[in-house]
Amino acid sequence: MTNPLNFEQLTAQAAALDIRNKAFINGAYVDAASGKTFDCISPRDGSVLTKVAECDVEDVNRAVASARAVFEKGSWSEAAPAKRKAILLHFADLLEKNAAELALLESLDMGKPITLASRDDIPLSYKCIRWYAEAIDKIYDEVSPSEINAIGMITREPLGVIAAVVPWNFPLMMAVWKLGPALAMGNSIILKPAEQSPLTALRVAEIAVEAGVPEGVLNVVPGFGPTAGKALGMHEDVDCVTFTGSGEVGKLFLQYSGLSNMKRVWLECGGKSPNIVLADCPDMDAAAAAAAGGIFYNQGEVCTAGSRLIVEESIKDELIEKVIAAGAKMQPGDPLDPKTEMGAIVDEGQMNRVLGYIEKGSAEGGVLRTGGKRARTETGGYYVEPTVFDGIKNDMTIAKEEIFGPVLSVISVKDWKEAVQTANDTPYGLAAAVWTRDINKAHLTAKKLRSGLVWVNCWDGGSITMPFGGYKQSGTGRDRSLHALDKYCEMKSTWIALGDA
Repeated sequence: MTNPLNFEQLTAQAAALDIRNKAFINGAYVDAASGKTFDCISPRDGSVLTKVAECDVEDVNRAVASARAVFEKGSWSEAAPAKRKAILLHFADLLEKNAAELALLESLDMGKPITLASRDDIPLSYKCIRWYAEAIDKIYDEVSPSEINAIGMITREPLGVIAAVVPWNFPLMMAVWKLGPALAMGNSIILKPAEQSPLTALRVAEIAVEAGVPEGVLNVVPGFGPTAGKALGMHEDVDCVTFTGSGEVGKLFLQYSGLSNMKRVWLECGGKSPNIVLADCPDMDAAAAAAAGGIFYNQGEVCTAGSRLIVEESIKDELIEKVIAAGAKMQPGDPLDPKTEMGAIVDEGQMNRVLGYIEKGSAEGGVLRTGGKRARTETGGYYVEPTVFDGIKNDMTIAKEEIFGPVLSVISVKDWKEAVQTANDTPYGLAAAVWTRDINKAHLTAKKLRSGLVWVNCWDGGSITMPFGGYKQSGTGRDRSLHALDKYCEMKSTWIALGDA
């Protein structure tokens, strides 16, 4: 889906949006108990879009109580699979019907180009809900092999109250990766969007109720991590936290679980993903375009961003020139302009963080080949040029730490063996790629890479049918695919002894 409107029409529609800015608890929009709000600032121009309810412990308590009550009532948790399926299909249809509004909210709220929001984020979101809806009546429980006088049943039951804490880079898509399987299994959910990007979550909760999801099943509590996020992590009546975000915060949720009720914690905590291009790369132009897209797409604010380009030295210079040329076509622009391919960094703090890493890269000896500066300062927004460093060693800061911005580190290696060693020399393990025409080398590299996602001769391949998640400090568990359903259910073994006939 692409947006057929021009810049002037989109700007006018954005100005006319009816933005939801209150918490959504038990089927209704409500103010925070404290009455507090926080400014929702558009990175497009630094303007305040609205003031959003700032939820805290009391609001989380209300949301959890609402979620628990409806779970125990059984109107969703015990609903027939066919009923849950029909409601979630209707939910997906309504998301699709409201796609233009949701794309505008996403673009304004976090700086994403409207073309990407319209083409990628929103369609992938309603398709995700639709996919899990279709799965509901196709997942069977099991009967164990047993003797003639007994029956062993293995059944899946909804887990209970799920807290979904999601990031700001793909606000709606990351939310539905949690909502889809959790709702399909019959759970109740409290969704805490990132404070930088709460607007689509608040609108989607209303759409869910319109679709027939019972009131209280989906609650949204906007607020800050140390308050609302911690309250969810520490709550004794939350059965599971599912989180996408930084490793630092992910580790806090593990601590909160241990200090409270040992709730399950599922984490997706980003990466420092290696993109390996070997000397026998089958298509250098394709590899260069993928390398540029892999780091500059969504302003580099992607957990699987290909931030380390690991290249055999014999082709490095040629490849860098092609990457720079591809990146030159992705200069920052107004997120509401359909021609824009790279938008704004989510907020001023993140922009300054990215610029700080660029300064550190130069200070540690990196060779800045292109970019490196703030852009479009006259707009008041938060923009950074696509940036490429050459001469990077794998122990430099910009090669080790997740920047979450449009900064590419090019690392030269002698051969395939060094490429794999360098790729794995990181505490992360989310995504990786290798470019080679040798099928044996491709298979062997895929096996040796300590990464949950491996792509061969492409970047960011896959679909909803494939699990998404990482090794090491990139997290635990998997989003997407049928495997995600297991995160949101209890597995029960029931043994029935049969008497004589």
